[in-house]
Amino acid sequence: MIGNRITHRTADGVRIPGTWRPAFIRNGGQYFLTDLFVFADGIVDCWGFVTLDEFEEKLRRGWVATSLPEGARASAHGLAAWKFTEPHTWLTPELLLAEVRDTVEQLNGRPDSTARCLAAVDVFLADRTEENRAAARAAYLAIPETRRHYALGDMDSKDWPLQALVAGPGGELTGWSDEPVTQEDYDDAIAYFEERARSFAKRSPRPPADGPATSFAPAVHLYESYVRQRTDDPGTVGLRNDYPAPLVVGGVTYPSVTHAYWALSVAAEDTRAAVVAADTPSAARRIAAEAERRPGWEQARTAVMTGLLRAKYAQHPDLAEILLATGDATVVYDDSDSRFWGNDAGQGRNWTGRLLELVRSEFHARQAGVPLPG
Repeated sequence: MIGNRITHRTADGVRIPGTWRPAFIRNGGQYFLTDLFVFADGIVDCWGFVTLDEFEEKLRRGWVATSLPEGARASAHGLAAWKFTEPHTWLTPELLLAEVRDTVEQLNGRPDSTARCLAAVDVFLADRTEENRAAARAAYLAIPETRRHYALGDMDSKDWPLQALVAGPGGELTGWSDEPVTQEDYDDAIAYFEERARSFAKRSPRPPADGPATSFAPAVHLYESYVRQRTDDPGTVGLRNDYPAPLVVGGVTYPSVTHAYWALSVAAEDTRAAVVAADTPSAARRIAAEAERRPGWEQARTAVMTGLLRAKYAQHPDLAEILLATGDATVVYDDSDSRFWGNDAGQGRNWTGRLLELVRSEFHARQAGVPLPG
């Protein structure tokens, strides 16, 4: 169960969603209370990134500990240290591995063991053969034991109706009663699921009226490049601000967006002219970096960059087509000089990438004939 414990890591410019849970790491004979991070691509961080197979080995060796011996010493870094007395744990290595595998499925939006069980129950309810009941029971037993109580999302009934249904009259209820399931118990379970189905049917799903919340296209990573001349087919390199695509803004022709941005940032007109005349975008930045900024530049810079990107793609339809071809992909922009404009391995604000997505959306709107305000 992920709940609100959402995090991510960045791999090759792509955000990999994840979550975390508490765990004990046994290192050097001592136990450390820490966070175990689980990511959608099946990578687990248990004081080092490992695959699920490697995580299973860590569990087998006791590096990730699910049992705590009497008298063992433990600590939580920077918080406390203690010694165990009469320790009691809930998990086994097999259970923790099963829960982690379920978490990976949930992070990917795929059916986990609980969802697979409920799907098998639906099959049985639609066709109540013993073969289908056996399949539903096997699916129930595949849910990690620590998670079975939560399978129905009903903390009053817990999993009692589910157990009674898959066990059938004369079957056994685990943890509920020493007595076998009666016909009355079974009928009550059937009634429970029928009412549950009616309740779900009354809920009208409400998909987002204006489309999905996440992109359908893979992320586009705009790596730093040092192209000096235009080419007929630049690919996504043409989306870089330092790509030589001259643009006219306010009657001045700038060799690239980078030239224009840094020229407009400086206060002195003579320095501005030197920035425009710089041989390369990096030289333009160096000249501007040594000069005084315009008053209020920090607050105005995103608006200026937005205007420059609009001008670039309006004046270069070929590059606009490249931008449009990225669909609705997240644009990850490298900028080693600025965490504000660049992604910086997930540590930066990626404003250039975000503004490229904005300008791309505006071009999509014009193509679709959607009127834009202003």
